[in-house]
Amino acid sequence: MTYRITVVCTGNICRSPMTEWVLRERFEAAGLGDRVVIDSAGTTAWEEGNPADDRTIAAMQRHGHTGDYSGHRARVFDRRWFEDRDLILVADHGHHTVLRRLAATDEAKDRVTMIRSFDPAGLKGSDLAIDDPWYGDDTSFDQTYAEITAAADGVVEHVRRQLEE
Repeated sequence: MTYRITVVCTGNICRSPMTEWVLRERFEAAGLGDRVVIDSAGTTAWEEGNPADDRTIAAMQRHGHTGDYSGHRARVFDRRWFEDRDLILVADHGHHTVLRRLAATDEAKDRVTMIRSFDPAGLKGSDLAIDDPWYGDDTSFDQTYAEITAAADGVVEHVRRQLEE
């Protein structure tokens, strides 16, 4: 069985590609890289076709990641993807609302989950949102990275349990 995850933010140039790349590395390290496929998308077409924000790549590099991120191109989430995605991770409450509205069934709605809900710190309510770093500086992108990495192992463990069922 292949488990499919799509990570979603607004434009698919900051939060969602960063999460995609971090999770891909974590699944590889957990020995699940051949069983989990991860991609990303945005809720808007504002950035469609654009590469990841340079500040996103710089944050990854500051934190020791050495991947080639040049192939990323922003795209918009397609509602047909609900048919073959097992988990849809969203960065903030607005994305959560948009994706749940796009879902045709309750089962599909249940696959839409806030990224930070997997953070073992047990955050609640509005604290689950990952703020958009676009309007900030390197500190904002580093904060985004910290929030993503705090939840990443929880995502891996959740998927591991799903694959074992």
